[in-house]
Amino acid sequence: MATVTVSRRDIIQGPSLFQRLFTDVRAAWLWLPIRLWLGYQWIEAGSHKVTNPAWTETGLALKGFWTNAVAMPEGGRAPIAFDWYRSFIQGLLDAEAYTWFAKLVAYGELLIGIGLIVGAVVGVTAFFAAFLNWNFMMAGSASTNPLLFVIALSLLLAWRVSGQIGVDYVLFNRERVLSRLGKLRPQTSQ
Repeated sequence: MATVTVSRRDIIQGPSLFQRLFTDVRAAWLWLPIRLWLGYQWIEAGSHKVTNPAWTETGLALKGFWTNAVAMPEGGRAPIAFDWYRSFIQGLLDAEAYTWFAKLVAYGELLIGIGLIVGAVVGVTAFFAAFLNWNFMMAGSASTNPLLFVIALSLLLAWRVSGQIGVDYVLFNRERVLSRLGKLRPQTSQ
């Protein structure tokens, strides 16, 4: 909490900037463009994958990504820095999990984007966005993933307010919404 000293005896405490960003529903207007932009990024990434048979039918696109990620070059550094993660990805390759996992990635990206844009369970959606970005980074794909990861984590921290302009408002305020809808119904006289 931020404190403001009015006089030597009187101290007024007020919420800090971070507290306001993550708990004040008025901050939803700040989170809205961030949430929409991140959602658009996920829809853009997912829509290319769901229309590509190498992702949705055979999984060969993901197999290629994983194969490149686990490759150990003769000189230089491997894309995956941690041996335990390389072993995990190699285990998925050996089990041919790419055949079903590619569909999960493609449709998951699309659903994350839709969830963020409509503001549905933003905290959960942002968690999965951050989780996917973390996995992409662990597999050696930097690209825009660090920025998207930080934004997803920020939305996750602001879960209480980041979806207030969207479906989350209805989910978290059911009684208030139902009460307002009840007042909109035409009253019948008896």
